[in-house]
Amino acid sequence: MTEVAKGPVTHATIVREKPLMNMRQILLMNLGFFGIQYSFGMQQTAVNPIYSFLGASPDDLPLLNLAGPMTGLLIQPLIGALSDRTWSPRWGRRKPFFLIGAIGCSICLFLFPFVAAVWMAALLLWVLDASNNTAMEPYRAFIADKLPPQQLAKGFLAQSFFTGFGITLANVSLFIFQTLITGATDAGIPYWVVGSFILGSVCSIATVLVSVISTPEIPPSPEELAALRAKKGGLRPALHEIWEAIVEMPGELRKLALVYLFQWYAMVCYWQYVSLSIAKSVFGATPEDPGYADAVAWTGLVNGWYNIVTFLVAFPLVAFAKKRGAKLVHASCLLLATIGLLIFPHLANKYLLFIPIIGLGVAWASIMGVPYIMAVRMIPSTRYGVYMGIINMMIVIPMLIQTVTFGWIYKHVLGDNPNNAITFAAILLACAAAAMMWIKEPPIVRDVDDMLAMPAGGGH
Repeated sequence: MTEVAKGPVTHATIVREKPLMNMRQILLMNLGFFGIQYSFGMQQTAVNPIYSFLGASPDDLPLLNLAGPMTGLLIQPLIGALSDRTWSPRWGRRKPFFLIGAIGCSICLFLFPFVAAVWMAALLLWVLDASNNTAMEPYRAFIADKLPPQQLAKGFLAQSFFTGFGITLANVSLFIFQTLITGATDAGIPYWVVGSFILGSVCSIATVLVSVISTPEIPPSPEELAALRAKKGGLRPALHEIWEAIVEMPGELRKLALVYLFQWYAMVCYWQYVSLSIAKSVFGATPEDPGYADAVAWTGLVNGWYNIVTFLVAFPLVAFAKKRGAKLVHASCLLLATIGLLIFPHLANKYLLFIPIIGLGVAWASIMGVPYIMAVRMIPSTRYGVYMGIINMMIVIPMLIQTVTFGWIYKHVLGDNPNNAITFAAILLACAAAAMMWIKEPPIVRDVDDMLAMPAGGGH
């Protein structure tokens, strides 16, 4: 093992020869991401329609989704800092956190479709999001812990693959169950929605258990273990470490925050208003009309299709990112999504919707993998957990801004028109692509020798 100073000497990058993993091992390691992303898929497609079934107003949707950004902002950096400080010979470093999160997700997904009022759905969404975020952040650090430098791109884009696969199953299940299951709960939530949530409850815990059982974590070296034991535990030291990491954040990582501001604000706009947009432009329906249920089911198919595109292109993006650079690849993917979403709300034929949404599928694969390829080159390995949590803050802060600002924008600027919300999302994705070109990409790390040759600060 060799230590390479990267930033402050108290937070070094520990460079060690990690064994190469074959494709089967990488897929098994990331399988739990499938269950976690099924849960996110249900949030993207089914939670907002449940609010609508329960009588919520469309301009209240951003505030009703406040749970996602708030729990992500509070929980992920904290979990990251705590997992950096954790080691159990039996349970490991990251596994206890995403196992606890998966159990919480399973319970919440099972209970969610049985809510009877908007306030009950909002409260349960807070618990569900807290569980999702507890599971999500350690999974990012788990990849960086486990894989050698030359396989990091493949590891992160394997997560993109399972993101697409998990969300695809969530969305397609809504369409399939609608054709098989009839009836509704007393609150008016269709039983086919209930079926999709229960399937997600099973997937969430089962896939994480496979990853936990099949993939051992790499034990810390004696030096790392001594450093862990020397650190003070508890909430206050963890919060101090988060603040310290933010202050010492590499400059190029700060620029990535601007990209995230635009792209994640845009994605939340799309998720919140796509079913309403399809209902308006294709079915000529509002949430009060019987045809809205058909729009929700078709939205599941559309979202399922773009996530199929996501897992089809995830691994080819590895080669493109290595050949052309992660910066150019991500900017190009965002522009494809921009074009697609500019066309999307103007189509009245429901089958034509599958063509422009391909651009969003390509961008979603990139969003979930490519920026992490760059970010992991910028940060010291001993702080993977806390910095992956901070990167998630870059995701949830735009979401939080969206929840408190977009209701007013939707009503007073976009004319209460969900089609305009989709167009607005397209413009923001174009801004994200432009901001991406401002970043100076770190050198590509292919092996340990490359990492040892990098200057302090990850190449900056």
